[in-house]
Amino acid sequence: MTTDLLVSTQWLADHAADPHVKILDASFKMPGVSPLARQDFLAAHIPGAQFFDIDEVADHSNALPHMFPSAEQFGRQVGAFGVGNEDVIVLYDSGTWVAAPRAWWMFLSFGHRQVRVLDGGLKKWRAEGRPVESGIPDTPKPATFVARFEPERVRARPQLVNNLNSRSEQVVDARARERFEGTAVEAWPGRRSGHIPGSYNVPYGTLINSDGTLKSVSELSAAFSNAGVDRNKPVVTSCGSGVSAAVLALALHRLGMEDVALYDGSWAEWGLPDGPEIATGPSR
Repeated sequence: MTTDLLVSTQWLADHAADPHVKILDASFKMPGVSPLARQDFLAAHIPGAQFFDIDEVADHSNALPHMFPSAEQFGRQVGAFGVGNEDVIVLYDSGTWVAAPRAWWMFLSFGHRQVRVLDGGLKKWRAEGRPVESGIPDTPKPATFVARFEPERVRARPQLVNNLNSRSEQVVDARARERFEGTAVEAWPGRRSGHIPGSYNVPYGTLINSDGTLKSVSELSAAFSNAGVDRNKPVVTSCGSGVSAAVLALALHRLGMEDVALYDGSWAEWGLPDGPEIATGPSR
């Protein structure tokens, strides 16, 4: 099996029949966007895939969107997909590089290392004329997945508030520059516009090629360096709601950096009217 964080469409085509390779479609869309990601999945998905809904595999007692569930809930829901601890998991999304890295980060955070992201996602798979299926997939035989949460991979708001003074961790925001600088209306309703004071901005879309693949290691390195990020210091990634922040986490892991955490609440939490202080304008 591959040890890379990414797998190619050819690799997946060659290994899809392996009973220990499990394919999950983690496509996601913002609220109010139609058709729903699940409807897209029913219309066309990679053969053998199950739909990993980040809004379902989430803490439903929390009013914030798709926050991390408990280890017990994660293990139970993942096991229902037929995924066990011994399996290699391949995650993909529609090719927009949003929720497949989020699901990848969730698996890492719950102790599973044999998890990969399909480079280029469904977009590249279909562009190459590879087969897709439609409709509801067969219900898999449930498996046992024991999840063990690794809290060092996730940050909560109090930790980010404390970091405003200590600056012990660099906060890197994945949102588009206009949202980061506060010149555009924030996509999450009822949130203020701007960014966490002292944070850096690396819009996740700038890390993706036109065919949906992740940019080269040298290009990724340049993107973070040009934004002022020091890869010798710890990083916390953030975004609108903790989803595209995982694209930055994946890119940093590709660069060999493992001292990375993700701010789960991200701007959906920080940007609330009664939230902590904000900044506007260009990054530091």
